This record gives sequence, C-alpha cells and structure tokens, in this order.
Amino acid sequence: MVTITIDGKELQVEAGTTILNAARSAGIDIPTLCDHPELTPYGGCRLCVVEIEGARVLQTSCTMPVSDKMVVHTNSKKVQDARKFILTMIFSERNHFCPFCQVSGGDCELQNAAYAEDMTHWPLQPNWQSYEVDASHPYIIIDHNRCILCRRCVRACGELVGNFTLGFEERGAKSLLVADLGVPLGESSCISCGMCAQVCPTGAIIDRESAYKGKETQVESHKSICIGCSVGCGIDVLTRDNRVVRIEGDWESPVNNGVICKVGRYEPMYEKRERLYTPLLKQDGKQKATTWGDAVTTITNTIKPLHGKGEEKIAAIASTRLSSEALFTFKQIFADYFGSAKVSSTEEGHPTAGSMLLAKEMGKSFEGKINDLDQADCFVILGSDLINNHEVLGFMVKRAVATGKKLLVVDSEDNPIFLFADKYLLVKPGSEKQVITAIGDMVAAGKASTEAAEKFGVSPEDMAEFVKILSESKNAVFVYGKDLTKDYSTEAVKALVDTAEKFGSVAGKEYHLLGTKGKANSLTASLLNLDNPVELNGNEVVVVALGDDEISQKQIQKLSKAAYLVVLASYKSQLTAMADVVLPVATWAEQSGHYINLEGRLQEMVQAVTPADDVLSNVDALKTIADHLGVKVDTKNWQKNLAPYSSAELLINA
Repeated sequence: MVTITIDGKELQVEAGTTILNAARSAGIDIPTLCDHPELTPYGGCRLCVVEIEGARVLQTSCTMPVSDKMVVHTNSKKVQDARKFILTMIFSERNHFCPFCQVSGGDCELQNAAYAEDMTHWPLQPNWQSYEVDASHPYIIIDHNRCILCRRCVRACGELVGNFTLGFEERGAKSLLVADLGVPLGESSCISCGMCAQVCPTGAIIDRESAYKGKETQVESHKSICIGCSVGCGIDVLTRDNRVVRIEGDWESPVNNGVICKVGRYEPMYEKRERLYTPLLKQDGKQKATTWGDAVTTITNTIKPLHGKGEEKIAAIASTRLSSEALFTFKQIFADYFGSAKVSSTEEGHPTAGSMLLAKEMGKSFEGKINDLDQADCFVILGSDLINNHEVLGFMVKRAVATGKKLLVVDSEDNPIFLFADKYLLVKPGSEKQVITAIGDMVAAGKASTEAAEKFGVSPEDMAEFVKILSESKNAVFVYGKDLTKDYSTEAVKALVDTAEKFGSVAGKEYHLLGTKGKANSLTASLLNLDNPVELNGNEVVVVALGDDEISQKQIQKLSKAAYLVVLASYKSQLTAMADVVLPVATWAEQSGHYINLEGRLQEMVQAVTPADDVLSNVDALKTIADHLGVKVDTKNWQKNLAPYSSAELLINA
C-alpha cells in the first residue's frame, strides 16, 4: 500500500493503481472520454489530466500509476484551463452539432463533459469537412462526423470480443475509423455483437433502431439475463412506455462482465414473427379466436379422460427456453399427474444426456466454471461451435488466443473456430470417443502415435503437434459440446474426463472441463428428467409448451403425427397453424423466472414489460390448465425436485 493525497484528501491504495482509479475509490470525479473500466488505459483524449506536485507538465490520470507520498490536484486553474482547451480542440476536429445528434441530451459523454466545465460554446470553428455516414450494417450506423478518435470501439472489438474488425487509418486529425481494410461495416468481418456501440462515448457509433427511442434519462433499467443460450449473460433491458428500446451488456455480471453477442443485443429487437394475442380453437378445420375459458375447457375435456392412461395416450414437450418454474409446473401436470412416459423437452436431452448421466454415475460434479477460461493457457474445443453458438464463450477464447494462449480443436465436421486454432484435427465422424482416448494415452506417454493418427483420418504430423502443444500447457480447459453428449451414453464424456485427468496427473498441471449444454435452461430440463427421447405413434394428444422459442422442421414433422395438438406459444408459426388449440403466452421480456446456466449458476430473469391483457406467462398458462384439471401444482419449490448428483445441483446454492 502507498499513501497519496488527492485534492487534500489522504488515501491509502494498492501500489500500481492509477491516479484515476485512486480518485474514483475516494469519490473524487475526474472527467474522461477515452477511458473505460473494462478496457486497457489508453491516454488518448487527455481530458483526465491532473497536476502532480513536482511534475513539470500535467499527466493523464488514467495511465499514471500512484507513488508513495504523491500529491495530486484534479481541479486547479491549470487543469481547468487544459480541460477546456482539450474539449475545444475535440469539438473543432469534427462536426459535433449537438442539437442534431441522436444521443444529445444526456447520453453523450462529450457533451456532458463540456457542460461540466460550464462550456456553452467553443471559440474555434469546426473544420466543416463533411465525413461519411456508414449505414451498410443491419444493426449499426457509424457517423464519422461525431467520432472523437478515442478508440474505445477498436479496443473493445479486440480486447473484449477478440474480433479485431475495427482500426484506424491515417494519423492525427485525419484519422478515420475503418473496418478491416476499409470496407463498409456491413461487408466486413463484423460479428454484430454491438460492443462498439455500447462503449462509444458519442453519437459516432449507434444502434440503428434504439438510438431514436429514448435517452438515458427517459428509460427504465431492468437488470436481467439473456436466454439466447446456456451461457446466461447478464443484460440490462432498457424500456420506455412499456416497450424494450435497447439491450446492453451488464458490466456487473459475473458471467460475462458486460460482453454480449448479437443474440442477446439485437435479435430480440428485430423480431419479425407475428405475435399471438388471443387463444385459437380449431373448429370445422379452421382456427378461430376464442376465450381463455373456452380454450382451456376444450383442452381439459380432451385430456382429463386420459388420466391413468397417459403413458401411451398423452405426450408433452417443453421448450428449454422456459423458466425453471414453468418447466417444473409442466412436469407436475404431464409426468406426475398423467404419468406419461413421453414428457420431455424440445432438445430431448441431446446437449446434456452424456454429462448428466456421468455426473449421476460419479456421484459428483466434474465440470468447472466459466471463469476458468480466464486462467487457462490452452483451450481444447471438442465438438462445439463457439462461433455460431454460445458466442460469448467464443469471445473469451478468441481474446485469450490473441494474447498468445493456445487453441486446439477436435471435430468431425467443419468448425469455424479452426481459423483461430494452433492445431485443428478434423476426424472421422463417430470416432470422437476413440480420438479422445488416444489423445489421453499419447499425453500420458509423452509422444504421438502414428498408427492412431492414421486410424482417425488425420496426419501423424498434425497429431504430434496437437499432443506437443497440449503437453506443454500448464492449465487446460476442455470445452465440449453435444457431439459428445447426444447419444444417451456416458462413454465419450467419460473418455474426455479420463484424458483430462491424465493431463492433470503431471505435476504442476491443472485442468477444467466445461460442457456448453443447449438452450438457456437445458440444464434445468435435464435435472427435472425432461431429457428423454420421445417417439410418437400417432395416437397421442400432444401438448407443446413452446413459449417464444422456434422449433425445427424435423420436430414439426414428428409433431404432425399427433392425434390432437395443443400449443402454448408467443408467435404464430407452422406449428401453431397445425394446432387444435393455441394459447398465447408471454415472451422472454414479459415474464420473470429462474434459470440455471451451463456452469450451474442460478440466475433470475426479470420482467421488463407487461404483456397484453389476453397473454399469460408460461407459468400462469400451465397453472390455468392445472386448475381446470383439478391438479394442485407447486410453482415455486422446483429446486427441491432436481435430480441428485448433477453438475448443477452442487452449485446452485453456492
């Protein structure tokens, strides 16, 4: 610890702390523009300059570390004059005409900084040069007129996402933000995560839609989670007048530390499917609007006689995007009350079966946590596409690889993350278990086998390099996907555990395993035993609790065999068009509930907007059916009913 004095206040802070962070810890405000808490200090804008006694010139507080007995002045006459001059220069470089800017009025950090210095005008005229506006991207607009060259966007794209799409060309005032080698953003390698827009301090990078729907002072914040996949990223849902106007990453979330992908930020905002606002009942071959009372009465009159005969006569399938409360209520009705053996989820356990069965066999959890990725020096990806699925995990891997960490990939089909890999083994389909076992044996032996390499369809040289890189690593994380879990067998996952243990048996080495699971609540579905394959014989009444999820053509074809089909859904679809009864239910933003993410972390999704009058939450819709059946259901104590010996069961109360 060192002792410093800032504006007359004596502080004790850790050695190496920047003056800016030391001031923040004491509640002393130093204005900044290029600085961001989640990015490496840059010192580009110079707005955070302070006066240090004994120093010849002003210093940037965001990059200057403290030293013992340092005395700092953050608001002296010299500092105030410098700030106003710096702001004047920034305003004069581009066309910052605040009254015409979408983010003027509280959202723009440049404007707020000027007001904080009592600036109502700037003495230097802007250069009046017109800069282009890039509107080629479906979600993002870049207005170079409002850019202040802070490079937050560039640093976020590289440091947080690992994509490195953005950069600058030219120098000084001529610097211009570019994508790749100067192509329009919409034609570039941009992956539409939107982190550049979230960190931009001005109106230079904005969301195409949300920038016009409400200022920071006009919206309500709802800290929630994304249910786009099983990572469970923390998000901040901003609403106004009962509408979602913007979704941002939650910087305080322990899961993703503010980083989200297009699935969480943009796809919910650009939903094109047609909503369902009233129950539908098929009469004379045509669906007609009806009341909840008539719709649920029709359902219960159809399924209540199947009580006691449910094992063969009724089937029920629930989306793994539903909350834990909804899944538990669903199970109580169809598995417990009706006794049906055909009660499962839309994923039918494919992303979780192998790992859940093995956890039960072992009687303990064998997986690690997401933050293990931050400590690893080697990533081994097996049968999991982290570019198109579970993207934030992919961001974590890509940004680590950019700092020199190693990436190894094993897959039986093209996996786009191979572009970032140090070694990629494209193996024969169906050989995953044998490949994993062979890698473990070779790591234990300290050398690669030529015979094993050829057996799996890879070159001996690639196998040797793969084993060498893994063997030289100190801390490896093995990330696996449904290619290893989908067959309702523990063999492939057990082989991976054995291989990881062989790696970890060497002194000084550490390992962790992480399964990507499936959709948002895939793990809860498995823990409630909603993970069995379902085959229909065409005689069943089938109830599908789809929520706002989408269903594959393969599943639609399977469900078309149903003798009678009931669907609970938020949107019209091919499936709802087939249904005998359709019940309208809320979307993700219109209801609350709990989820268990892929690492077993219990999280809460918070309701952000109120649904239309005739639209119920998934829990309330299922409870209405239960009430008409005369079945008492528990909508709260779902945790007590989870299967024992699971990866999640050991973590959710931590």
